[in-house]
Amino acid sequence: MKKVLFIFLCVGVIIISACGESTSAINESVLPTVPSNYANLTNPLSTDAAIAGGEIFQSTCATCHGSGGHGDGPAGAALNPPPKDLSVLQLQVSDGYLFWRISEGSPGTAMVAWRGILTDEQIWQLTAYIRTLK
Repeated sequence: MKKVLFIFLCVGVIIISACGESTSAINESVLPTVPSNYANLTNPLSTDAAIAGGEIFQSTCATCHGSGGHGDGPAGAALNPPPKDLSVLQLQVSDGYLFWRISEGSPGTAMVAWRGILTDEQIWQLTAYIRTLK
């Protein structure tokens, strides 16, 4: 009888634990500190740069982030952690953060570093486009 009660208690604890918020979900809401060499950057391009940024986004980012930037691209479904919803993220972060993440990627995720593949101007165009996402 004690063994049955012990097993029942252990299974109950596992089920209750599975229903709570995971630590990875909590950590996803905490944004890392932007390195000092990126922290104070602001986009030097006008909002017109978003047009070119949209073209770059569709060819390089939409596969994972989705055409609207909501993290729902066809390749994004298989990624762990999933791609960020850029329409939400862009409201929470600075231009410097976006430029940093696009340039350097995000360790522990599928987000690659685009510096060296894209020019600084193209990264700023992407930043301008991301700012238009809703």
